Amino acid sequence: MSRIQEILKKAEREGGVHRTRALAAEGPAVGSPTAAAAATMPLPVMTPSIAAPEPHAVQSHLDHRLVAAFSPQSLAAEQYRSLRTRVKSAERGRSIRTIVITSPNKGDGKSLTAANLALTMAQEFQQRVLLVDGDLRRPTLHALFGINDTPGLSDVLAGAASLDDALVTLPQHNLTILPCGLLPSQPAELLGSTAMRRALDALRTRFDRILIDMPPVAPLADVSIALGMVDGLLMIVRAGVTPKPAIESALSGLDISKVLGLVLNDAGAGSGSYGYGYGYVAG
Repeated sequence: MSRIQEILKKAEREGGVHRTRALAAEGPAVGSPTAAAAATMPLPVMTPSIAAPEPHAVQSHLDHRLVAAFSPQSLAAEQYRSLRTRVKSAERGRSIRTIVITSPNKGDGKSLTAANLALTMAQEFQQRVLLVDGDLRRPTLHALFGINDTPGLSDVLAGAASLDDALVTLPQHNLTILPCGLLPSQPAELLGSTAMRRALDALRTRFDRILIDMPPVAPLADVSIALGMVDGLLMIVRAGVTPKPAIESALSGLDISKVLGLVLNDAGAGSGSYGYGYGYVAG
């Protein structure tokens, strides 16, 4: 049995009974994930060797679907906390600090999941969390957080802005965001560039967790190009919408050893005919 088939079967077996109805007033909820048995380990707090300037702070206007900020006691927010815990459990002695979040197709809820998970991680004591909009084709994080989209990642990679110019901190949420920036003509080339690797190396000295919202896997090469620079990947699938062949196809084009798991999104009343369920699968 291939590694892809193992992930799918394990997710079906362990995740199918943990679907949660989406709460209409709060937006889509992430299905409660199920992990393979693994000890939860505390995350290391990295101290930069050279003090770096603080990103500029802004007052933002968050989208109401960011339940981790607006409804932290809700069931949906609790499921993001569960996902946060399972990411930590997947470490098992190895450091997972940079994580790509993607999906097989557009419309699966990857950006909303990335934003809520980042907010949830930032709520942990002494955690420095960065959320990067690496979707250089259809960026959405700036709209979700109500901030400017430039300068951003593409401007940094092109040498038109420094990291300190582009990083935006939301002090009320203990979260820093690196927006997309000006849409480039060759996004895949920028994401696979030496400048991207250097930017990530610099950011690792300043943050404990870096979540990167990337474009959907199909039909683009962006995710596979950037995957070699990060520690792991979460694949977001949408209940009743994402077909199983699309998930298998998306996974087949990736380094499967980097896949931390699959997350079922928007598991509402209509998911009864889905036929299979997905939960978090420890790598």
